[in-house]
Amino acid sequence: MARRTLTGGVIAVGSRGIRFDFAFDGRRYRPSIAQVPTEANLRRAHERLAGIKGRIASGTFSFADEFPDFRDLNRVRAAGSPSTCGQLFNAFLAHCESRLAKNDLAPITVATYGRVLDRFRRPKIGALHFLGIRYSTLVGIADEALWSKKTYKN
Repeated sequence: MARRTLTGGVIAVGSRGIRFDFAFDGRRYRPSIAQVPTEANLRRAHERLAGIKGRIASGTFSFADEFPDFRDLNRVRAAGSPSTCGQLFNAFLAHCESRLAKNDLAPITVATYGRVLDRFRRPKIGALHFLGIRYSTLVGIADEALWSKKTYKN
């Protein structure tokens, strides 16, 4: 039987700090923040930890963004960090290539997807984090180009 925590992953460290305890990418981490461990701060820390665990589960957690002052930040693997749009475009095109190899997708479709991404999407949002993109930005990019209905829909 596994040991259950009594603290819920949030621990008061002395009179000037709060430590989180969670698993990320198969490893246990215990970063601390400099906050007085009052009852209200511990409650907010529990809420923050629940958000962290939710982002870890969805694959959008960035350790560097959440704990920039963590002393061993260089040892934390980048897995689970939010991807840039360019990285997601590359993954999408790789998936399209695998479908092409299985004769599930036409070569012209893969070429068109790559051309549209390279000409219109990458220059505007390729370097931005995927989760930071606003809907209005996407609408602006879609509206500034003159495409056929099929290209626009795709």
